[in-house]
Amino acid sequence: MLVYGRNVARDLFENHKKIRKIIIQENFEDKNLISLIEKSKIMVEVLSKKEMDHLCSGLHQGIILDIPDYQYAELREVLEDEEDSFVVLLDHLEDPHNLGAIIRTCEAAGVKSIILPKDRQVLINGTVMKTSVGTLDNMRIVLVSNLVNAIERLKETGFWIVGTSLEGDKDYREIDYQGKIALVIGNEGAGISQLVARNCDFLAKIPMYGQTNSLNASVAAGIMIYEVIRNRK
Repeated sequence: MLVYGRNVARDLFENHKKIRKIIIQENFEDKNLISLIEKSKIMVEVLSKKEMDHLCSGLHQGIILDIPDYQYAELREVLEDEEDSFVVLLDHLEDPHNLGAIIRTCEAAGVKSIILPKDRQVLINGTVMKTSVGTLDNMRIVLVSNLVNAIERLKETGFWIVGTSLEGDKDYREIDYQGKIALVIGNEGAGISQLVARNCDFLAKIPMYGQTNSLNASVAAGIMIYEVIRNRK
C-alpha cells in the first residue's frame, strides 16, 4: 500500500513501522525526514514531481512510502471485549477523507472500534492514513462481509443500535446512551440503507436550522459521538 505526506512518513519512521520502499521527490529538503531516511537504511527511489503525482491522487508533499497492507481486526474481538461498550459502524462511506476524519474523532473520543462493510465502502488507503495520521494504531478497524449480520451479532451481546437519519423519529439529544451502544453513520449521499435502518433500535435526527438539509458525514459523526460520550459521563 502506498501512503504519502510528511506527517504520515514521520509517524511511521518514529514508531518503527515496516516500510518496504521510500520514494522522494527530486530536491527533497525536509532535513528531519532525510535524517530518518538515512538512519532507516531502506531503499530510496528519487522521482520527479510529475512522476510522483502519477503514483497518488493526494498531496504527497514530496514523499511516498510503500508499506504492508493494513491488517483489519475480527468482529469477535469486539464481541469478546467487555470494555468495548461504544462502537461505530459506517454504512458504505465513499470518501476517504470522511473515513480518516471519523477515525481521528473516534480516537480522540476514546472509541476503540470502527466496523466497516468490505464491499462498496472506502477502506484504509493512503488518503485515509494521511487524514487520520497518528491515530490508526490506537484503533481497532473491523471488516465484515455483511453489516446487518454484524448488527444482529452486536444485539445478541447487548448492544443498542442507534442509526443517524434525516427521517429519524428522535432528536439525537433525547436518546439515552447508557449501556452498550453501536452508532451507525450512513453514506454521504444516501444515508443509511433501508435494511440497516430497519435493524436499528433508534433513528436519531440532528436538527437543521439553516438552509442546508444535511451535514457532512464526518461532522455528523463527530456530533453524535460526543453526544454519546457526554450522555454517558
